Amino acid sequence: MASNFPALDQLGETSRARLEQALDTFVPAISAAPRLSQAMRYAALSGGKRIRPLLVYGAAQLAGAEPGKADVPAAAVELIHAYSLVHDDLPAMDDDDLRRGQPTCHKAFDEATAILAGDTLHTRAFELLASGGHYRAETRIAMIRHLCLAAGVDGMAAGQMQDMLAQGQQQTVAALEEMHYLKTGRLITASLQLGYFAAEVEDATLLGDLNRFGDSIGLAFQIQDDILDITAGTEQLGKPSGSDQKLQKSTFPSLLGLEQSQQRARELCQQAQQTLAGYGESAQPLQQLAQYIISRDH
Repeated sequence: MASNFPALDQLGETSRARLEQALDTFVPAISAAPRLSQAMRYAALSGGKRIRPLLVYGAAQLAGAEPGKADVPAAAVELIHAYSLVHDDLPAMDDDDLRRGQPTCHKAFDEATAILAGDTLHTRAFELLASGGHYRAETRIAMIRHLCLAAGVDGMAAGQMQDMLAQGQQQTVAALEEMHYLKTGRLITASLQLGYFAAEVEDATLLGDLNRFGDSIGLAFQIQDDILDITAGTEQLGKPSGSDQKLQKSTFPSLLGLEQSQQRARELCQQAQQTLAGYGESAQPLQQLAQYIISRDH
């Protein structure tokens, strides 16, 4: 991912190929609706930073699991993320034409197909957790439950609703943090939780630390996104820059200023890294991922 993060690079090398193979396998090219399958694969296999799957693999590794134990939850988390991007880009939501440097799903296909692609990516994720891989029944239930909580009415969907209602409104910093905790942070924390559950160990202290780590980097991730929206161009981001201003959304830079926003992101990163400090070298991939999140340029 970046030469400044050797432990993260090593995690990426072992997990990225596994993830891409899993996605290629789990998102079928052939189905009862070929055009729908094409749209699903377009959305799920078109690259991206793959941060959420990396969190799954990193948490599973920290819990002592082999990489293969994380393949199913890593793919499931990425499918949920992909579905959310497809729907987020729709005209009824953010109405964006570009994602990862390519036309958004509704532009590459059509709006109805994009809606259905998002729907089926969503259901495919839970099908995988219910029947993919080799896990105890209670492990499957825990993974499904936590991903549902992160994606549903008290998670990502609620955050998206708050985001839409806040357009044109001046939010407080506390309201903005709550919105982004729901919209972005909960899925990031759930990625760590699923990696932990996939290891099938009993370590309440580790799970609590992963939860705190996830909450910190989830907010840091969104602050960095807000910063990049005003400091990076469309070509660099792979999506339209300045979209928050276009939609009259409150952002951390608009409320705190650029310098204070950058400082807040650094504090959250340090807080996250300190949470895992007691785990030694085993935690370095996740600690370096926290640093990458606030130093990335796209």
